[in-house]
Amino acid sequence: MTNKTGQKAILLLEDGTFYEGKAAGKIGTATGEICFNTGMTGYQEIFTDPSYFGQIMVTTNPHIGNYGIKNSESQSQGMKIAGLVCKKFTNKYSRILADSSIQEFFEENETVGISDVDTRAIVKRIRTTGAMNAIISSEILDLDKLKALLKEVPSMEGLELASKVSTKDAYLIGDSSADLKVAVLDFGVKKNILNCLANQGCYLKVFPAKTSFEEVEKWNPDGIFLSNGPGDPASMDYAVNLAKKALQIDKPIFGICLGHQILALAVGIDTYKMKHGHRGLNHPVKNLITGKCEITSQNHGFGVSAETIRANADKVEITHVNLNDDTIEGIKVINKKAFSVQYHPEAAPGPHDARYLFNEFKSLMQSALVTNQK
Repeated sequence: MTNKTGQKAILLLEDGTFYEGKAAGKIGTATGEICFNTGMTGYQEIFTDPSYFGQIMVTTNPHIGNYGIKNSESQSQGMKIAGLVCKKFTNKYSRILADSSIQEFFEENETVGISDVDTRAIVKRIRTTGAMNAIISSEILDLDKLKALLKEVPSMEGLELASKVSTKDAYLIGDSSADLKVAVLDFGVKKNILNCLANQGCYLKVFPAKTSFEEVEKWNPDGIFLSNGPGDPASMDYAVNLAKKALQIDKPIFGICLGHQILALAVGIDTYKMKHGHRGLNHPVKNLITGKCEITSQNHGFGVSAETIRANADKVEITHVNLNDDTIEGIKVINKKAFSVQYHPEAAPGPHDARYLFNEFKSLMQSALVTNQK
């Protein structure tokens, strides 16, 4: 149903807190885990990032939609967030190169939102109470009915979502005559990650999430990339088993975000649900190898246990830490050609401080090739 200007909408949180605002996007009802992103720009890339599948997004930047939508900037095929909460849903846009307005984009993708609410109060609530489920509706305004619907929404903890956003069929990207072949396990990969790998001169084959290691090995890749994605990594035994088999033959591995968590689980390191996660474009991370700080783009609600890593210091080396809260941001598997980071070095949106990691993966694969040829 098309949104009528000024039509009422309600946001109800799992703890019973509710907010009244105006309908944005499609008229309807949306449910999911509520989270917030502090980025000042890049709303389209955030909305289309598969890692946000199943989540209602609160944007702390007050103006959303002011520069419109440009189709080439989407990070996947269409919208991936479950719903949007924002202060101002700006339908008029200033960018000449934009292809459509945000309202048109939301209607085309059948996505529900709510605007004209106190996003600062909502974010403070999430930070204090922690991540929780929520429901947005512009068609049901009865709180009792909304509460009943909200009770049926499953918790993000224990939820396997990667296979729901993954490609259904394998496909190829890049130059087939490239020196290096990379098998990408698509747990919800962003387009710009694929671009960054291809720009390193790699030929990519993107595999569905639940592909077996044996099927991946048939393609004879020089390295394996474990992608970002949504859901609880502890529910992904199929991915953890693949990573274990790749480690056994010492295949070069690079993991980002969910892929970082999968690699950790493969070597016996626990993951956990964070209170409210890290989502934004300006998170400071220290590279413990170089001593340098990077400003990073982040998007995750689960983390890798520092306690388990320190209890297994013979298995894993910590390479990066978050300077805001000391959480683990990067690891290297000792005596293996495998490393991973919790943040998003490809950005889109965000700074490019960590793009060097793609070159490090390339160098790792090249070194492995030389070793194997001797």
